[in-house]
Amino acid sequence: MDVRQHALGVLFVLCGELDFDSVVQLHEAADEELAKSKGVSPVVVDCTALTFCDSSGISALLRLYQRLSVQQRVLRLAAVPASVSRLFTLTGLDQLFSVHMDAAEALAAGSDIRGVVAAAQQNEERSA
Repeated sequence: MDVRQHALGVLFVLCGELDFDSVVQLHEAADEELAKSKGVSPVVVDCTALTFCDSSGISALLRLYQRLSVQQRVLRLAAVPASVSRLFTLTGLDQLFSVHMDAAEALAAGSDIRGVVAAAQQNEERSA
């Protein structure tokens, strides 16, 4: 796990597996980042080097999404591997997470949360 500050947001770079044994690193990085920056900049999780993600990893991403939402911030995922993307589709998380081709695209997408909130509300209305 590597955390990088950019002018357009914060980049969390995942490497290897995001599972029960490694999610603590994501939690610690998120705790540190959210404690020091309460702005509106997006957080991008770069999954380019992610090789595996289990339910613990999915839960960690959901927790990060929820914590950022409370701060009116956006979570974006970048370069999600096909196996993880398939898991998102099966669980419906593809409707929740904003997924981009790469980190540069995710960072450049801006920091406006209004579109993300509106899309989430539309998804909730469709589900009801």
